[in-house]
Amino acid sequence: MSSIKLKAAAKDGAVEVKALMTHPMETGQRKDKKTGEMVPAHFIKEIIVTAGDKTILTANWGGSVSKNPYLAFSYAGKAGDKIKLAWTDNKGETDSAETDVA
Repeated sequence: MSSIKLKAAAKDGAVEVKALMTHPMETGQRKDKKTGEMVPAHFIKEIIVTAGDKTILTANWGGSVSKNPYLAFSYAGKAGDKIKLAWTDNKGETDSAETDVA
């Protein structure tokens, strides 16, 4: 099961993309309240969004982004485009989701 909810809708020559990603986004600077140990850093470091074979967005994130991040943006596109969002985190884990623009 993907950790990404991805939606894309076309209107007036623009496509609005909305993505909600489930991820702990730990900074590595927080202590576990029960153990007193530092919680290891675990965050999404790169997001790549493509429409067809064209990269439309690349984002480089760090530990300062909140838990379960939400990303929304628009690009010049049309209904029927296939959108893919993929992320990689600092532990090498990856996930991706695809949707067709409505």
